[in-house]
Amino acid sequence: RYGFNKSHSVAYSILSYHTAYLKTHYGPEFMAAVLSASIGDTDSVVKYINESRDLSLEILPPDVNESGWKFTVVGDTRIRFGLGAIRNVGQTAAQSIITARTEKPFTSLYDLCERVDLRMCNKRVFEALIHSGALDSLPGHRAQFLAALDGAMQHASLAQAEIATGQGSLFGELGGDPADPDADKAPLQPTLPNVKEFTESERLTSEKAILGFYISGHPLEPFRAECELLASHTVGQLGTWSSEPMSIAGVVTSIKRQISKKSGNEFARLTVEDFVGSAELLVFPEAWAAIGDRVQSDVPVLIKGGYSKRDQDSDNPTFIVDTITRLAELRANGQFAISLELDAEAGLPAEVMRDIRAVAVAHPGSAPLELRWKGPDGSPTRLRSSSLKLSTAGPALLELRSLLGAERVRLVRGS
Repeated sequence: RYGFNKSHSVAYSILSYHTAYLKTHYGPEFMAAVLSASIGDTDSVVKYINESRDLSLEILPPDVNESGWKFTVVGDTRIRFGLGAIRNVGQTAAQSIITARTEKPFTSLYDLCERVDLRMCNKRVFEALIHSGALDSLPGHRAQFLAALDGAMQHASLAQAEIATGQGSLFGELGGDPADPDADKAPLQPTLPNVKEFTESERLTSEKAILGFYISGHPLEPFRAECELLASHTVGQLGTWSSEPMSIAGVVTSIKRQISKKSGNEFARLTVEDFVGSAELLVFPEAWAAIGDRVQSDVPVLIKGGYSKRDQDSDNPTFIVDTITRLAELRANGQFAISLELDAEAGLPAEVMRDIRAVAVAHPGSAPLELRWKGPDGSPTRLRSSSLKLSTAGPALLELRSLLGAERVRLVRGS
């Protein structure tokens, strides 16, 4: 029989103590090191990013002027995303960027293209940097960067060739001051094209494609209140068998269509992601026939289902999907109400009800406005407006919370 040596136990306890001490007293440094060790493992990076956020650490998107190859600590509670965790950005390309900025920060897309080694940083690298948000600190937006990229690289290639051959451009010193021979003689750079910005959905989708997860936002964020209200479990809590029906809120990030060998009917395996992680779910042919044409990637949904009895003793049971409903549909059909929880001791000004009505008028929607009042003796009263209905989108809730305080405005079930 195997005997677990006491020395082995002691070694583990010392390691546990050391890591717990570092995580407690040097949280940003510890989590940056853990994230750096997980570069290349998307699932682990997602898990540790969420753990960092639970520790009140802010994960900043990659930045060509600040990111290193690995994750690095910026300030007291912020961690900057590493260039090494961006797909299609190799170490030689990242090192070229880091070396080029040692003299001074990059000031534009054109400046970046001119100063890095284009033999190391090809178009694929620049596209990855743009989609990941690594150029967001430069003037312009992502759609402009992509539209200007070919011209910027061509402009930079010619400039680098002239430097290599020692031949100056006829117009190379137009940016300088003839009266001051020591003035900056950098040539005037072209302006970015006037193109429409990406929508938030487009921006997050491309960001997810290049990073493997969302970093600057999440498609679920506008529906966070609905997620907390309707979801019985998070994706991270799946994997333990239960006889009870379950519901999770998330976005479908991958759809794998397959054909059943027994029936010949189509079924699907869905990868679903929420704020804390991702998991693969199974949709049987009958359910897939009913919902398959309405399932789309990166759309916030509420998924209801559970586990099969035959998986009761399984170490890794498969979650079976019964129904999928878009959260936007639930929001629009009156499933929710907005509750204002006030009491006699709140000390709010008399005109606050007028301001609440103004918010309701400015943000009409399907959610009834409900007042839950607690009198001086503690007796509760619940009143629901028959005429005022608000949108449950972010702006309405934000304005109400700024008037009354975040703890006094809640989203509740409509019935």
